[in-house]
Amino acid sequence: MAHAFLEHPGPLAFAHRGGAAHHPENSWSAFEHAVGLGYTYLETDVRATADGVLLAFHDHSLDRVTDRAGRIARMPHEEIAAARIGGSEPIPLLEDLLTAWPGVRFNIDVKQALAIRPLAAVLRRTGAWNRVCVCSFSAHRLRAARRALGRRVCTALSPAGIMSVQVAGNLSGSGQMLARRLASAGVRCAQVPAVLATRSFIRRAHALGLQVHVWTVNDRTEMSCLLDLGADGIITDEIVLLRDVLAERGEWHPGSRQGAAPERRVAGR
Repeated sequence: MAHAFLEHPGPLAFAHRGGAAHHPENSWSAFEHAVGLGYTYLETDVRATADGVLLAFHDHSLDRVTDRAGRIARMPHEEIAAARIGGSEPIPLLEDLLTAWPGVRFNIDVKQALAIRPLAAVLRRTGAWNRVCVCSFSAHRLRAARRALGRRVCTALSPAGIMSVQVAGNLSGSGQMLARRLASAGVRCAQVPAVLATRSFIRRAHALGLQVHVWTVNDRTEMSCLLDLGADGIITDEIVLLRDVLAERGEWHPGSRQGAAPERRVAGR
């Protein structure tokens, strides 16, 4: 059975870090631009500060993309709130993004174990259970997240799970067992790099009841080829390009523009 997060009339279009080809990654301006284009799926990352505030931020430190330096896990939010992405953009809180656009869904990459409990707390406060898909490159973090959330949400396969799909697809008995195990855990999709998104992998994933979302695809020809192979979603920085590709195929189904840009919260909690 498909999860509510995945209910959409055509291929899912994910704005990677808000659409990093157009605005600074994981910034308010990036997310606002994507929503303004009609995107209803935003991809982001989460990390927690030393005092448990959950940021939409990719790196373990501020150094690469902001005007400050330091490891996020060792700094209180009051200090981090002064940092600016690209020198001008405040770092969003995940909770503020979820409340800013109640009709938008978020694909959330959990980057550290420290972020798991704050994520559970944010989802409880916002009630956004059906609007998120939780993923991670760590199977351990995914298992811990499922325990902390305390209820089933849409999740993506871990790298180990992706390998299991590749193997189990050739074995009908073990494949059926894997399908039941994945469904009971709330796993509803495989999110993979383009090199793994072959016709055979997509066929095997579909046989297990999983959608296949491919990252991070920024080339027109590659987007079209993957959609022709049966990919269920594309994760891209080039959000204008993906919109145009889907529109040309009659598969672009935008959401509402959802009004004016929301207030940006930057103060510590």
